[in-house]
Amino acid sequence: MSKKRIAVYPGTFDPITLGHEDIVHRAANLFDELIVAVAGSTNKGTLFTLEERVALAQSGFKKSSNIRVVGFSGLLMQFVQDQGAQMVIRGLRAASDFEYEFQLAGMNRKLYPKLETLFLTPAEQYMFVSSSLVREVAKLGGDVHQFVSSTVEDAIIQKLKQA
Repeated sequence: MSKKRIAVYPGTFDPITLGHEDIVHRAANLFDELIVAVAGSTNKGTLFTLEERVALAQSGFKKSSNIRVVGFSGLLMQFVQDQGAQMVIRGLRAASDFEYEFQLAGMNRKLYPKLETLFLTPAEQYMFVSSSLVREVAKLGGDVHQFVSSTVEDAIIQKLKQA
């Protein structure tokens, strides 16, 4: 019997966008299991708590049996090894993302030589969408429904009302 093919798609996902969801669904078709790894410890000031980001990510993948959403903190490579994964999925929106992602892939391979990194680009309509842009548009009163699921949009509206 062949070894189960497990990949990890890490990110802050603050919030998870339709571009992220596009990459998740496409990557899930390539692996036996895809773990969406929501980073807890981050130097980014997040809008949502780790628990909220995990719950929002889970809401988009309830119908997918091979997608699991997990919060984590600490070194990504340790998490990847603990999960028994062989692959890290990274999204590339533009050429400007590549240099940073290339350096990250090299560092990850140095830390965990058995690891491979697979770069995926989102569908064309999501190439410019980022969580930080979605947060900025929402904070300024703009409509973000075309960038996030309705569940995420509602959560953003509620969160900004509380602020």
